[in-house]
Amino acid sequence: MSTVTTTKPHDTAGTSASPAAAAAASGEGRIGLRANLRHIGALVRRNALQIKQDPESMFDVLFMPIIFTLLFVFVFGGAISGKGNQGAYVNYVVPGLMAMMGMNIAMGVGTGVNDDFKKGVMDRFRSMPIARSSVLIAKIVVELGRMMVAIAILLGMGFILGLSIKTSVLDLFLAIGLSAVFGASLMWIFILLGLTLKTAQAVQGMAMIVLMPLQFGSSIFAPPSTMPGWLQSFTDYNPLSNLADAARALINGTPMGNSVWVTLAWSIAITAVTMPIAVRKFRQKT
Repeated sequence: MSTVTTTKPHDTAGTSASPAAAAAASGEGRIGLRANLRHIGALVRRNALQIKQDPESMFDVLFMPIIFTLLFVFVFGGAISGKGNQGAYVNYVVPGLMAMMGMNIAMGVGTGVNDDFKKGVMDRFRSMPIARSSVLIAKIVVELGRMMVAIAILLGMGFILGLSIKTSVLDLFLAIGLSAVFGASLMWIFILLGLTLKTAQAVQGMAMIVLMPLQFGSSIFAPPSTMPGWLQSFTDYNPLSNLADAARALINGTPMGNSVWVTLAWSIAITAVTMPIAVRKFRQKT
């Protein structure tokens, strides 16, 4: 009669696991704030080095503000402000375009996350003892940097075409900061799309379906008073309209009403809903 001897397999989640493996298995719960910030900083440097190695990835940031400013000022400016009076339209449209910059750049975050999964980069990150959220937050930090470059170029073009700040430099920076906060919240939506849809092309296609109605059904390019009643109702609830109106009020000194607080409320609500879902999706995605 023979005796069968069994060997108990090592439990990777038990006490025999290494500290690094245990931290990776447990996610970010045991990772302190200081370590989390260190991981985010390292990943930000990694993403920034990628841009340095691929400078073509900055073409949208460098040229989109120039093209959009020239296009809308000289195409819509005469129709809205009167022929030959496009300069007056600059102070209307440039604050609106600040709102649009964040939305367009946010789309690139989703396609980038999707592409990184296709290349296996994200699988490598998930095998490391780092906070899952740090990978996604680092992407948002870099994209916010790209957004600041785009807004700087946009304002530069605006000043060339006659933009004037009728309030103060502080109010201008508040308008930029508000655009950045709202843009960061939108990035979580597109990260979620990048984690959910199968291809980068699908992310881009879905983004355009969302972007077009929100951008053109807003107060970014034209006053809602010129629109039909049903479209005015849509613009009233469109968060891009609130952001454009808030930025316009901060730059031009016009009454802002509740536009700043409504924009902040939208930003907090979007982030609070989409960020946890995106982090969980990132952790579970295969």
